[in-house]
Amino acid sequence: MTACVVIPTYEEAENLPALVAAVRAALDCTIGIVDDGSPDGTGEIADALAGPGLWVIHRERKQGLASAYVAGFRRALAEGAEYVLEMDADFSHDPADLPRLLDAARAGADVVLGSRYIEGGGVEGMPLHRRLLSRGGSAYARAVLGCPLRDLTGGFKCFRADALRAIDLDAIAATGFAFQVEATYRAVCAGLRVEEVPIVFHERRAGHSKLSAGIAAEALWRIPALR
Repeated sequence: MTACVVIPTYEEAENLPALVAAVRAALDCTIGIVDDGSPDGTGEIADALAGPGLWVIHRERKQGLASAYVAGFRRALAEGAEYVLEMDADFSHDPADLPRLLDAARAGADVVLGSRYIEGGGVEGMPLHRRLLSRGGSAYARAVLGCPLRDLTGGFKCFRADALRAIDLDAIAATGFAFQVEATYRAVCAGLRVEEVPIVFHERRAGHSKLSAGIAAEALWRIPALR
């Protein structure tokens, strides 16, 4: 059964070669990289890694996390992937956890969330203010949407191909990190089986965080709008 791991990138030159090697070591899969015109040469590094089992989408400028994932998901589906996984490019998600997410989908889940906030999950190395922002964001989304899932803001996921088709990628309205909440909530509303598996989230290995005040503000109004 074919699996594709979609990885959006923006200024991840320091992380990408090692990440691709780690993903390949963890899982027999295709890797899709969506680069938003990174000025640090990430796109050129991706091209050097490209070949059988690794494709690259180049976009001229930074267009937002949501559209990067949607572009990657569409390419993965067009190439026949039966399972599509998503993860960050900075090692905050451990590639060694990829098989556990895929196994849960193969066992029957339509969408699998790598969850920091269920038993066995956690966060390591992240500053306190970011921990509070992350946990508070998930709690806010859960309360506003009336959704029992513990880690609605997480970005480490596995989708069955049919699940991606069911949530209607054309209708995704979020542009930033609110995309993670919207995609999962759409799956819940579509009656899909969504499961959480515990993962430990790590502070990025190199580079800088892309989270901004504008992205956080979008989530504050976008999440209520989902209802």
